[in-house]
Amino acid sequence: MKRFVPMLAVLAAVPAAAAPFTATEMMKLQRLAEPQVSPDGKWVLYSQTEVDLAANARNSDLWIVPAAGGAPRRLTRNARSDTRGRWSPDGSRVAFLSTRGGGGQVYVMDLTGGEPRPVTSMATEAGGFSWIDDKTLLVVSDVHPDCPDAACNMKRTEEAGKPSTARAYDSLLFRHWDTWDDGRVSHLFVVPLDGGEPRDLTPGGRDVPPWTLAGADDYAVSPDGREVCFARNDDAVPALSTNAELYVAPVAGGDARKITGSPGYDGAPQYSPDGTRIAFHAQMRAGYEADRWRLMVHDRRTGATRNLTEAFDRHVDSFTWSPDSKTLYFTAEDAGRSPVYAVPAEGGAVKELVGGASFGDVQAAADGRTLVVTRASFTQPPEIYRVGVDGSGPAPLTRANDAILAGFGLRPAESVTYTGAVGKSVQAWIVKPPDFDPARKYPLLVLIHGGPQGAWTDSWTYRWNAQIFAAAGYVVLLPNPRGSSGFGQEFMDDINADWGGRAYEDVMKGTDYAESLPYVDKGRTSAAGASYGGYLVDWIAGHTDRFRALVSHDGVFDLASMYGATEELWFLDWEFKGPYWDNPEMYERWSPSRFVRNFKTPTLVVHGELDYRVPLEQGLAMFTALQRQGVPSRLVVFPDENHWVLKPANSVRWYQEVISWLGRWSRR
Repeated sequence: MKRFVPMLAVLAAVPAAAAPFTATEMMKLQRLAEPQVSPDGKWVLYSQTEVDLAANARNSDLWIVPAAGGAPRRLTRNARSDTRGRWSPDGSRVAFLSTRGGGGQVYVMDLTGGEPRPVTSMATEAGGFSWIDDKTLLVVSDVHPDCPDAACNMKRTEEAGKPSTARAYDSLLFRHWDTWDDGRVSHLFVVPLDGGEPRDLTPGGRDVPPWTLAGADDYAVSPDGREVCFARNDDAVPALSTNAELYVAPVAGGDARKITGSPGYDGAPQYSPDGTRIAFHAQMRAGYEADRWRLMVHDRRTGATRNLTEAFDRHVDSFTWSPDSKTLYFTAEDAGRSPVYAVPAEGGAVKELVGGASFGDVQAAADGRTLVVTRASFTQPPEIYRVGVDGSGPAPLTRANDAILAGFGLRPAESVTYTGAVGKSVQAWIVKPPDFDPARKYPLLVLIHGGPQGAWTDSWTYRWNAQIFAAAGYVVLLPNPRGSSGFGQEFMDDINADWGGRAYEDVMKGTDYAESLPYVDKGRTSAAGASYGGYLVDWIAGHTDRFRALVSHDGVFDLASMYGATEELWFLDWEFKGPYWDNPEMYERWSPSRFVRNFKTPTLVVHGELDYRVPLEQGLAMFTALQRQGVPSRLVVFPDENHWVLKPANSVRWYQEVISWLGRWSRR
């Protein structure tokens, strides 16, 4: 029988004088998202999610708050989550997604009161929607493309897995993220609210919209309700392509017409309020999911497309039109934060409006003077703010978490810079314990972000929360090495075909910098990371023994086997210049599996069994290598989690395991 290392008490590492901010305490926070300004600009609709740790569940309801400021009011209260609240065009009603009736459907409620009522009853359920007009919805639903009606879809779904549970495939993509392909694709349906039959607007074997992590809808309805714009990837093998294009189709029915053609991904369309143009974001390099997102404008009258941000070397995130259709407001990462920017729709200079934190979900109010955004930082989960279109007067509309966080004394992150590989400047964040004493010395924890084209920003996260580690007694370093976003495209591209090179050196030099600080105990440094961060932890294990402990979460261990089991093959094709049989030297050079004989550092390996991006076998192979080398190690597998640990009880357990492991080795 295998003897497992018992879990240590999480709070043992927390100084007695500090109020410990733990994962359990974090679960008490309200999670606000998706602000939507009412058509008249007077209200902001949003979702608020509560966690019931005892039930291992989360529940979301809809709230509204006056855009001018005032007390928030709860709109829905149900044991099933209500999400994606959207105002009707006349502003008198709110539609939302809910499973309160069983499967996912769209519900509508009047602001004057009364119970929400279902307005869809689709056998294939609803996965997203937009209003077309006050009497019609555009609904996303997954269907069998060869089924002519709902009855066929229902029968096919019921017959799946009976009597045999075998899956059979003839092409890629056969599974994605955490789901095996079941033969269905997403389509857009026109659904009358009077109970009429849904009408498929995008028939065929392609997903509309395609699956994306870009965080935005890939469909939109024109202001007059006559046209729909959507993204679709028509390439033969979706596993090899990021080339989604934008199409438009009449709501009344008819052939779709392609309106964009960049080599990369075109998506997130938004019609201008006057209906003359469509804004969207686009990437210019095929097969590169981390290529810079440009903000584009397509003129519906002339067919011409204008690139508004080619000279702006940052990724455009959320964006919105001004009510007069003359300006686009957007957010973009810059040096570890996400300011709000403005750019003229006809072209011109990009102007920063407000910074100092991480903003998102930008919306413009009807008065033409006000923006509504979410604002977050290392010490504040997302709250809803209003700000003038000139950047003046940022003011909170919600304070859902102020009272909960008040007693923990969380310290703002400090931005620092140091010299990394080849003399380039590298930015990093330092988060100190709540009761930090400069006369003391603290163990150092280096957190390595994933991506690799991602970044640690001055924002809130529930999955790798630096404040929890700081409250456990660590000084936390969060470096943004080569490959990080928000520092220009060249800095991001420096990681391509160099995964264990300059980025590794950047992290090591950042560790040198942090260990030189007078309050850091140089001999008690640990490192942890997930995804690419997990890869770099695996790489570190084979290249240095400077760390007391390591934590590798869903990390890539062997690049060749990773290629054979992951799903989005364009990613590895880009990063390593083709498949492993065409470029074996590249895969062998950067595979941590080649350096197993150098493993010495005690390592915790964590993996989600439903992770199809970095499959479970990568974590199992890493743990097996550690064990066979006689290195102290522990394997924690979450059978019901994907690339991320999301369920409340699992999240708390994850933090307990990680902090316990770090404490066992770094506090000797």
